[in-house]
Amino acid sequence: MRKKLLLLGILMLSAGGLYAAEGLESWEFAVDLIWLFIGAILVFVMQAGFALVETGLTRAKNASNITMKNLMDFCLGVLVYWAVGWGFMYGDNALGGLIGGSDFFKSPMDISESAGVFYKNWFFQVVFAATAATIVSGAMAGRTQFKSYLIYSAVISAFIYPIQGHWTWGGGWLAELGFHDFAGSTVVHSVGGWSALMGAWVIGPRLGKYVQGPDGRISVKAFPGHNIPFACLGVLLLWFGWFGFNAASTGTAVGPGSVLIARVAVTTCLAASAGALSSLALSWAWFKKPDVSMTMNGILAGLVSITAPCAVVSPGAAIAIGLIGGVLVVCAVEGIEKKLHIDDPVGASSVHLVCGVFGTLAVGVWGNVEGTALGVLHGGGFAQLGKQCIGVAAVGAWSGLTSFLLFRAIKAVLGLRVSAKEELMGLDLSEHKSEAYTGFQIFSNM
Repeated sequence: MRKKLLLLGILMLSAGGLYAAEGLESWEFAVDLIWLFIGAILVFVMQAGFALVETGLTRAKNASNITMKNLMDFCLGVLVYWAVGWGFMYGDNALGGLIGGSDFFKSPMDISESAGVFYKNWFFQVVFAATAATIVSGAMAGRTQFKSYLIYSAVISAFIYPIQGHWTWGGGWLAELGFHDFAGSTVVHSVGGWSALMGAWVIGPRLGKYVQGPDGRISVKAFPGHNIPFACLGVLLLWFGWFGFNAASTGTAVGPGSVLIARVAVTTCLAASAGALSSLALSWAWFKKPDVSMTMNGILAGLVSITAPCAVVSPGAAIAIGLIGGVLVVCAVEGIEKKLHIDDPVGASSVHLVCGVFGTLAVGVWGNVEGTALGVLHGGGFAQLGKQCIGVAAVGAWSGLTSFLLFRAIKAVLGLRVSAKEELMGLDLSEHKSEAYTGFQIFSNM
């Protein structure tokens, strides 16, 4: 019996060693697949974060409308991204790297590793597409027709986001140039930010937001959010999901990739905390009170700012980037609202556009990885910064122009804004015949 057990043990060890030698790549693929799957789930949770932030920072009479828009951003985005968005973003280069031209309606039915690569990559990328789309919801809150918003949401996920995404992440012309955006300060956030700014501009401010006095001066009326704890919970969920957004963008969890995951998680956490601190300090000095919503936006500003450079900067640089992002978002919120007179109820364009641009440029300043991104402060000169400027300008021109034309077209054909009566009533009742807080008396501050 002992001899039989010994022989069996030897055979098992030999087989295990042989399998380990032959199946190493399969094991690495399985680990990477699980890691991207976990990362995608974390990014998916960010949809809940956006819903809570936007609901909390807007008025109670529009709460159901906000949640409906966030739900449909994802549901519509998933379908159109599978149909055409993926092909435009990751299909074979066409038109000189300007667009992807293959893999539309892709549906592999085998169980080969190549099919697994498609499934894991598609699942991870679709949640990024949905994130870009949902950024706009808060900027246009309280006055947008629901059917018109659905058209916008489908178009950005099918065309606007994927086409520019191909330039950087799909092997297009910006990738060949050497433009670096690790997890999407520009590819995701500035695209959503540009669309938010264009949408808020085209649709116009909420009724009563800007009032012109007898002397010609325009005063700005504050419309406080109705549920700050909701908004705070949303920010924390976004921060939680951001560890998937940034860290899982490594694409791998084995070998050097495991160390990179740790670095990205650290820089992401530090930048968010620094953004909160600087926005708190500046808003406290500016408004004489520690402003809650500005501090929350400071956290998001730090997160957006670090998204592009998170894999190529040190922890100290991440803190500097977060601190600057927190200052920028306070200045941008005040400037867009009071100087440009563009009504963005949640500060979406300030957080995602302004800080997205800054974070992308930060790669060219603080980048410290030879062969990937070497910035001005680490002996790289202005070469990388120049590439970052080209990427920011190109994506900004594309997303700003296309979203502006889209909103203008929707406005001309279907109408973009609800009537004054419907706006005063609240979109929950006028658009959905539903109340978020049934049984409570909702008072408008109009």
